[in-house]
Amino acid sequence: QVQLVESGGGLVQAGGSLRLSCAASGLAFTMGWFRQAPGKEREFVAARSRNGGNTYYADSVKGRFTISRDKNAVYLQMNSLKPEDTAVYYCAAGGAYSPKAYDYDYWGQGTQVTVSS
Repeated sequence: QVQLVESGGGLVQAGGSLRLSCAASGLAFTMGWFRQAPGKEREFVAARSRNGGNTYYADSVKGRFTISRDKNAVYLQMNSLKPEDTAVYYCAAGGAYSPKAYDYDYWGQGTQVTVSS
């Protein structure tokens, strides 16, 4: 069983930065970040392959967000934040890379990110 625990969310002004962390009990998986805004479906943000060699980003965050990982955690560095980035952000673990939430087997509890204008 993989346990994922996110941290690092909060309130930030537009243009600011936040770094999300996801502590994982096992990292032999593709690790992804998703987000869900009120009234919207959960959407893919970024993912990094199990060997760390490949990264994937949603078009809406390319050039602003960076996913990284080390032995014990996966991170999401978010720069130049916009109000439309406001959502609950979830860490997820799965097999091969996929931008679809249903392809991920394990999920964290989520952390709120709020970007004010």
